[in-house]
Formats: sequence, C-alpha cells, structure tokens
Amino acid sequence: MKQTGKLDYLELPAAHGRLDSVKAFYSAAFSWSFTDYGPTYSAFDEGLEGGFQADAAEVAAKPLPILYSEKLEETLLAVTNAGGTIVKPIFSFPGGRRFHFLDPAGNELAVWGD
Repeated sequence: MKQTGKLDYLELPAAHGRLDSVKAFYSAAFSWSFTDYGPTYSAFDEGLEGGFQADAAEVAAKPLPILYSEKLEETLLAVTNAGGTIVKPIFSFPGGRRFHFLDPAGNELAVWGD
C-alpha cells in the first residue's frame, strides 16, 4: 500500500544510447523484464518498482530515490519547511505528478503523487 513518505520507486541512469544494453544485462543476469515508455525510458518491477532513464536532458548522474505522497503540495511545503531545496517544482509525467528536491546533505530525491 502506498503511503506518504515511503520509498516507492527508484530511477537509475542509463547513458544515452545504452538503454538496450542495460536492459539486456539485467535480463540476462537476473531475469528482469521491462515495460518501455518510449525510446528513452524502461520500467521494471522486481521487488521494488523502478526504471532506467536514458533521456540526455533528464538523466541524473546518480540513482534517484522517489518517495510517494498522497498530498503532493502539502509534502512540497513540508520538504521546504524542513530545509530541503526544491530543484524541480511540481510537474506532470506519464502516471502522475512529481517534484525533485535536495536534502541537507545534497542528495537529490523526488516525490510523486497520483
């Protein structure tokens, strides 16, 4: 069950043009299966849902932990009030809306909601 503040998804970077080889590796090594969402994104559900991002404009240099929120605007306010820095305000994506923030240690995380 999805709950506000719980780790819900993990996005991993894939160098532009390498998505097919990343998928082939995880399929061969761990029998993962994928659902493609266009040419630059492929999702997996292997105990924890996640996906590989290969869009050069969107790909992060590190994995991106994504938390869930039942009330996205309230969570954005809570993150800001707690000292987080919003680096991408709320935006829509296929499946919902989300925002990105930096914690006090400089880690980038995202929060999404339906």
